[in-house]
Amino acid sequence: MNNTSNVDEALEVAAQVLIRCTVMGVVVLLIWAAALVLGGDLAYSVHSWVSPISRAHFDIIHYAGMLSTKAGVSLLFLFPYIAIRLVISRRKQGSSGGAQEGA
Repeated sequence: MNNTSNVDEALEVAAQVLIRCTVMGVVVLLIWAAALVLGGDLAYSVHSWVSPISRAHFDIIHYAGMLSTKAGVSLLFLFPYIAIRLVISRRKQGSSGGAQEGA
């Protein structure tokens, strides 16, 4: 029984870490998008001063970066969080079903 509670606790901690990472990733994406919407011209002028780049290429680079970040957050944090939550719910269903059969 102690081993089961350790596994449940470890799954819960992992789920909490993953959801926090997901939230932080979404916050980074929102700040990134807001910075480009509100200060895109300033960011472009700074980047084009450092390295010559067209506005279209600048926009494509940032769009691709945000898309990659979104995919990474989803694949590395959100989907594993959902999978762990499903495992936790199945473990709870299995343990409650087993308790009823033994009674």
